[in-house]
Amino acid sequence: MTYLELQFTIDPVQPASDILVAELSELGFESFVEHETGLTAYIAESDFDKKKLSTIHIVDSTEFKIDWTSKLVKQQNWNAEWEKSFNPIVVDKRCMVRAPFHQKTSVEYDIVIEPKMSFGTGHHETTHMMLSHILDNDFKNKKVLDMGCGTGVLAILAEMRGASQLEAIDIDNWCYLNSLENVERNNCDKIEVFEGDSSLLSGKNYDIILANINRNILLEDIPIYASCLNKNGSLFLSGFYSGDLDMINEKCKAYNLQFEKNLEKNNWVAAKYVF
Repeated sequence: MTYLELQFTIDPVQPASDILVAELSELGFESFVEHETGLTAYIAESDFDKKKLSTIHIVDSTEFKIDWTSKLVKQQNWNAEWEKSFNPIVVDKRCMVRAPFHQKTSVEYDIVIEPKMSFGTGHHETTHMMLSHILDNDFKNKKVLDMGCGTGVLAILAEMRGASQLEAIDIDNWCYLNSLENVERNNCDKIEVFEGDSSLLSGKNYDIILANINRNILLEDIPIYASCLNKNGSLFLSGFYSGDLDMINEKCKAYNLQFEKNLEKNNWVAAKYVF
């Protein structure tokens, strides 16, 4: 079988790369490799429809500059190629995020995530920092929301850290299914996974909300998060750049969410707010 290799050049790379993977997977693309300048995606030549590619909204977004080229390639073992590029990560010497084919090592928290077309393996700066926040804060007996859960890795660590009730939500069907799979793989029994957006939060309340999405969605949903937080609750936000922090802070302040601290890694930010 002959495959098409599409090379996407993206500026800025994140979060556009994650969004693009989600949308391409709906069109039948089978494998993805993220790199510093963008994304490489593969699809069987017989399944490729250029007209459908033009319907992907992110490609025409004014927030990102995305160009792409294509070429024919011979069939490869895509899983083997992915495994070559997927390495386990360790956060703060306490938490390892690894794939099933990696050997387990002695760490306090061992999380197994099937990479596939993954969102939230810990390799991206925002996920890494959110995991660090979870390690540094008290989750014991807390009710927790993981909004835009991706692989479910944040909810999984939150349960390991003692959270008593957790909900994980993602609008993308693949992420929803992958979170279900990873929750079961890590023997978590306190996490409920839902497919949808912030409209699912009506009438709900949480002690801690984790939201690693993107700036525009965060700005839109911060009022909803504030309405769902219990007194003395905490909100952790990531998915935006350091230059956007003042804007996020102002929005949070308008809803009585007080900035406490932030982590920064390669110009990405993960911030904590208290209610």
